[in-house]
Amino acid sequence: MQILMGRWIAGAVSALARLGVPDHLESGPRSATELAAEIGARPDLLHRLMRATASVGILSEGPDGRFSQTPMSDVLRTHARPTVRHVAMFTSDDWHLRGWGNLAHTVRTGERAVEGIFGKPVFEYLNENPDVGGTFHNAMTNLSTMEAPAVADAYDFSGIRSLTDVGGGHGLLLATILERYPAMRGTLYDQPPVIEGARGGPTEPMKDRVTFASGDMFESVPAGEDAYIMKYIIHDWPDDRCVKILRGCRAGVNPGGRLLVVDGVVPEGGGFHMSKIVDLEMMLFPGGKERTEKEFRELFAASGWALERILPTAAHLSVIEGTPA
Repeated sequence: MQILMGRWIAGAVSALARLGVPDHLESGPRSATELAAEIGARPDLLHRLMRATASVGILSEGPDGRFSQTPMSDVLRTHARPTVRHVAMFTSDDWHLRGWGNLAHTVRTGERAVEGIFGKPVFEYLNENPDVGGTFHNAMTNLSTMEAPAVADAYDFSGIRSLTDVGGGHGLLLATILERYPAMRGTLYDQPPVIEGARGGPTEPMKDRVTFASGDMFESVPAGEDAYIMKYIIHDWPDDRCVKILRGCRAGVNPGGRLLVVDGVVPEGGGFHMSKIVDLEMMLFPGGKERTEKEFRELFAASGWALERILPTAAHLSVIEGTPA
């Protein structure tokens, strides 16, 4: 029952984040009655939401009926670092909930959920619906507040003078790396609407070392780079489309350059690993998959790269390093 009710709990946490309750608790404990007018909610119903989330450690309920921040609610604040506020929000957006409701249909037919529901690929749908698309892209930036430092800690970028982040979103991963390596210059590469949303974002403090570029990564990537990095990109796509991206990087990389794929690596054995659950998300929406080490090795070989090593990070992701074959 705890597993089956997990979606209910996640929905309650998502609503708490969407209403901005943790932001309003930054100054100290508050009651639902005190918060209701600021948030624009009914006091009695807000109290019930806060009571429910406090029962699972999101907020703490005091004997006076006031609620306090906990470490679990603290990361739902907008300006927390790390923050998962927009991750909590996008998981309860209508397109995402409806997609997961179609999992059995996808397993039977192979039809991707959003295409079956809305008649178009997921990224096209998000681009055409900027409200939910913006929440999604902010959620990806939220994830980078946790994962980008883990990547920078795990991998030594010394000697890389130029780095292109392919599908780099709003640029937090690239900014994190550039901050640690002041001699490096970077290129943020993504679709035009995403790049427009990235201007003035995380890369602003090092704007003199950053180039914004937009285009179709299946057709080409910026050439003449020492390394290409991509987080949560390869797992979005089936092998044939990944080969197009990776071959583009192979054609554009400088001699002696590197490929850095940041994704989950599915381990052997039957134990839990987040990549096994994320794999279902990839199945449902973009049509990609999480891969084993063997599958990464074969994908790299098909694209002109040799897999050199896999470096785990403090997050559930690894840095899969390739060199020109």
